[in-house]
Amino acid sequence: MKTPPDLSQLSPDQLRHLAATLMSQVEEKEKALRHSEQVNQKLTYELALLKRHAFGKRSEQLNVLQISLLDEVVDADIAAIETELAALNLTPAAPTAKQTPKRSSLPPELPRTEIRHDPESDHCACGCQLRRIGEEISEKLDYTPGVFHVERHIRGKWVCDHCETLTQAPMPAQIIDKGIPTAGLLAQMLIAKYADHLPLYRQEQIFSRAGVAIPRSTLAEWVGICGVRLQPLIDALRDLLLGEPVLHADETPVPMLAPGKKTTHRAYLWAYATTPYAGLKAVIYDFSEGRGGQHARDFLGDWRGKLICDDYSGYKQSFAKGVTEIGCMAHARRKFVDLHVADKSQIAEQAIELIGQLYQVEREVQSLTAEERQRLRDTRARPLADALHRWMLAHREKVPNGSATAKALDYSLKRWAALTRYLDDGRLPIDNNRVENLIRPWALGRSNWLFAGSLRSGQRAANIMSLIQSAKLNGHEPYAYLKDVLERLPTHKASQLHELLPQHWQHNA
Repeated sequence: MKTPPDLSQLSPDQLRHLAATLMSQVEEKEKALRHSEQVNQKLTYELALLKRHAFGKRSEQLNVLQISLLDEVVDADIAAIETELAALNLTPAAPTAKQTPKRSSLPPELPRTEIRHDPESDHCACGCQLRRIGEEISEKLDYTPGVFHVERHIRGKWVCDHCETLTQAPMPAQIIDKGIPTAGLLAQMLIAKYADHLPLYRQEQIFSRAGVAIPRSTLAEWVGICGVRLQPLIDALRDLLLGEPVLHADETPVPMLAPGKKTTHRAYLWAYATTPYAGLKAVIYDFSEGRGGQHARDFLGDWRGKLICDDYSGYKQSFAKGVTEIGCMAHARRKFVDLHVADKSQIAEQAIELIGQLYQVEREVQSLTAEERQRLRDTRARPLADALHRWMLAHREKVPNGSATAKALDYSLKRWAALTRYLDDGRLPIDNNRVENLIRPWALGRSNWLFAGSLRSGQRAANIMSLIQSAKLNGHEPYAYLKDVLERLPTHKASQLHELLPQHWQHNA
């Protein structure tokens, strides 16, 4: 114990210095305490609202299926908030009597794998031989695609007769320590929900047919806890993404239940991805309550790179603050395709053919380095783009204002500088198709989820989908990746978290 200083021996200057130091320390601790209390209050309030929503009167405008899906969201949100509250708890909880978990035994017909945990040595620290006196058995439900089986964790009890010391190997740390699911089962549940778009009520039915009855409320709790545990990986991946000089961006609407109302409103899923030419292969999804440009600015923060996007006005303020706009040639081409489909316009047909020549150059430069790509674009693509620009200007003089042809031409002419900036940098792609393809799984998900039950559930879905899609971009099988990450995460050092990111991950590393 540190001995306090003898204040009677200190000079007035020393006492004043000590008092100033103590006051500074008290102020810092008060700031930290106020911050923790504010976060605690926010989460407690959110938890109270969710519980009221879970156990209060239902809206008559929600049908049975929608209510079922909403239950899953609320249960997952509650589990996530309780997990965060437990991590924020500044005072140790009072010890409680150990209670036997009230859960059904796992079906005896399921195959079982025994995993024994015994001390590294059969000798006590005093040097005597240990004697086995019993064991504890914990069963966890595991899942490999299509098959359930049970892991029997057998931890032998060993005693030293000389010094009466009991030795027992600890249970390996788990994502959910006191639950039955293994990392394999949790990974399968997350993949089924977020990659295969199977709501938890359907998974509950699938598990039941396999002889395992797991209430969807329990599945929802597991989803919520996994979302919290995986958050550090998302934060680390986002930091890496924002270190890239070039990014794609796009957004798509997602219905979200309006808090306290009987209807849904339009929320938005934003996607930010690296280019096909970047060394880092990653995508981060960001769920927000609206489409305002502030959401993009909040995500990008101080990032001032080159942003490939459509002509949505929400990005304009970012461009004014130093972000460089890179246009999407696919959007320009789409205007002429729509025009040609509508009235077989010859001008549209010619524009499509000329833009197609630019894309032919891009197919030829895909496998080249940035420098080689730049040189070939200078010699092949730039003359084509200049000729296309002159052709558009000439035809714009001939067509009346307000016509469909004029609007298609104006879209490209007004954005010509942004559309052709890719010609000046070999790191840039010609269009925004990469992120549009990465955002497409959400369109399929919408038809299965019906809506996002809350902002928190939308953000959780965005986070887990970010890991799944980033794993795919790096050539990993998503189930194998998530299973291994969930196994290693509880004991993985925070300083080595980068090893679990999709671009660094190696199976059984």
